[in-house]
Parts: sequence; C-alpha cells; structure tokens
Amino acid sequence: MKFKIDTKEKIVVFCPEEVALDANLSDDFIATATSLPELEGRNLILDMTLVQKIDATGVEAILTVYQRMYDNNFSCAVTGLNNTLTAELKAAGDEMLNLAPTMAEAIDLVMMEELERELLDGLE
Repeated sequence: MKFKIDTKEKIVVFCPEEVALDANLSDDFIATATSLPELEGRNLILDMTLVQKIDATGVEAILTVYQRMYDNNFSCAVTGLNNTLTAELKAAGDEMLNLAPTMAEAIDLVMMEELERELLDGLE
C-alpha cells in the first residue's frame, strides 16, 4: 500500500495514496496504520482525501484502526472524506467517531481529547 505520513509533535497524519480501500487493501491498511514507528506516543489522523471508493471491509479497516488507537489511550480522527464515504462511515460506526471536514478540525479534535486525558490524569 502506498501512503504518506506527516509526523508532528503529538500527531501522525496517515494518508493512503489509493483510490479504493477494499478487501484487497484492508489488511495492509490496518497493519501499516497501526505499526508505524512514528505513532509511538502520538495520536493518529487518517487523511482519506485520495480515497474515492470503499467497501464493507474498508469501512471495517478504518473502524479497527480507530478503535486500536483508543484501546491504547490515544485519539484518532478521520478527515478528507467525500460525501459517500462520510455516509458509509457514519452508518457503520459509532456516533462518537471523530469525522472532521478539514485537517485543522481533525487536529483540533485529537488535541482537545489529548488535553482532556492530561487533565483527567492530573485529577487522579
């Protein structure tokens, strides 16, 4: 799978360079997105700008990556979705799925959750 990554202080932006996220790429997407060494100690933003088509296994792959981030006490947001992909993810995912129309909003979402975790950890 071809992809670009952009590493920031507390965020990794993962951008698949594929037109379709389907059964052929789903396992590779999960393995690649969750095993990036750059993710160590960072939140994840999935930038799906180049993805135009998705099938049920592609939706499940996004949800799997998303859930693994939260299972490891990090945040995840999805941005760059076209209207069709947005509708499919909303139909399949939880209402709490962080879907952001712009990269700036995706960054704001994960940083806000990061701050919430830090504040809650400070209270304990």
